[in-house]
Amino acid sequence: MTDNQSRGYRALALAMLLLVYTFNFVDRQIFSILVPAIKADLGLTDTQLGVLGGLAFALLYSTLAIPLAWIADRTSRTWTITISLGVWSGFTALCGWAGNFAQLFGARLGVGVGEAGGVAPSYAVIADTFPPETRARALAVYSLGIPLGSAAGVLLGGYIATTVDWRAAFIVVGLAGVAIAPLFRLLVREPVRDRAIAATEPVRRVFAILARKPSFWLLAFGASASSMLGYGLAFWLPSLLKRSFHLDLQDVSYFYGAILLLGGVPGVLLGGMVGDKFGTKDRAAYARAPAIAFVIAVPLFAAGILSSSVTAAFLFFLVPQALAYVWLAPVITAVQHLVPPHMRATASASFLFINNLIGLGAGSFALGALSDGLTKRLGDEALRYSMLIGLVLYLVAALLMWLAAKPLRKDWVA
Repeated sequence: MTDNQSRGYRALALAMLLLVYTFNFVDRQIFSILVPAIKADLGLTDTQLGVLGGLAFALLYSTLAIPLAWIADRTSRTWTITISLGVWSGFTALCGWAGNFAQLFGARLGVGVGEAGGVAPSYAVIADTFPPETRARALAVYSLGIPLGSAAGVLLGGYIATTVDWRAAFIVVGLAGVAIAPLFRLLVREPVRDRAIAATEPVRRVFAILARKPSFWLLAFGASASSMLGYGLAFWLPSLLKRSFHLDLQDVSYFYGAILLLGGVPGVLLGGMVGDKFGTKDRAAYARAPAIAFVIAVPLFAAGILSSSVTAAFLFFLVPQALAYVWLAPVITAVQHLVPPHMRATASASFLFINNLIGLGAGSFALGALSDGLTKRLGDEALRYSMLIGLVLYLVAALLMWLAAKPLRKDWVA
C-alpha cells in the first residue's frame, strides 16, 4: 500500500487541504464583516461594496480557474494549490493598504486570481486519494472549509477591526496564509496518476464530454442559483444585523460566526453522509437531496429575515444555514464522475466557472443594487426586503437540481 493510499496519509492530506480551503474562505468572508467599517472609511455605496464582494473577486477567479486546472491536470496539482495559496493570501494582505475603491478592486481581483487555482485541483486530489465509497464524505470534510473559514473570517475580522482597525484584519489573515503555503507543499504529495494520458488530452475534449451531458448543465446552473443567494446572504447578513437589528460589530461577528459554525458544519457533513448512503444505491440522490434541502430552507430563512427579535432570528437562521450547505458534497461528487479521472480538475473548474461567475459574481452585487433601489422607500429596512426577494433563487435551484436527477444516472462515469 502506497503512502497515498494509507489511511493515515489520507487523513493528513485531507486535513491540510481543509486548512487551505479554510483560509480560502477566511479571505473571502472577512470582507463581509468589515463592510460597515470600509463603507464608513472610504465612503462607498452598497452597489460598490457588492461589486467588491462579488464581481471584483469572481471576474478572474472564474475565468482563470479552467486554464489553471488544465495546467494542474498535466503537471502538479499540489504545486498549483501551493502557489495559489501564496498568491491569494498576499493579495488579501494588500487589501489592508487600499485607500479607495479602485485600489481595493485591484486587490480583490488579485485574491480571485490566486483562489482560481485552489479548489478544482483540491477536488481532484481528493478524488484520486479516496475510494469511491468514501469520496462524498471526504469531499464533505473538505467542504467544511466553507463554514469554518467563513466563521473564522467573521470572528477574526470583527475582533481585529474592533481592537485595531479593518486594515489590520486583512493584513493579519493574509500573512498567515502566506506562511501556511510551504507547509502544505511539504506535507502533501502528488497522488499517483497517469499524467501522460492527461498531457495528450486537449481541454476541448473535456468541454465536449460535459456539453453533451444534461446533468452537468442542470447541476451547474442549479448550484449557480443557490450560490447567487448564498453568497449574497453571506455578504450582506452582517450589514442586515447592524442596520435592522442594531448590533455592534463585535456582536454581529458573534451572532453570524455562531450561525456558520452551528448550522454550516452539520449541514456540510449531512450532505456527505446522504451522498454516500443513498447516492451509491441511486445516483439520482446526489441531485434530489439538495433540491429537497433548498425547498425546506426558504420559509425558515424568510422567518429569520422578517423577525424583529435577535434571539428568534438566530434560531430561525440555524436550520436553513445547515440546509443551504447540503448540496456541496453530493453535487461536487457527481461532477467528479461525469468525466474520466484524468479530466477531473478541468471538469471541476468548468463547473466552478459557471457557479462562481453567476453565483459569486452576481449575488452580492444584485442584493446590494436591489437594496440601493429600495432605500428611498424603505430606508434601513431596504436590505431586509432585498434579501427576502432573493429567496426565490433557492426555489429555482431546487427545480434545476430535481430535473438533474434522472439524467445523472445515465451521465455517470464510474
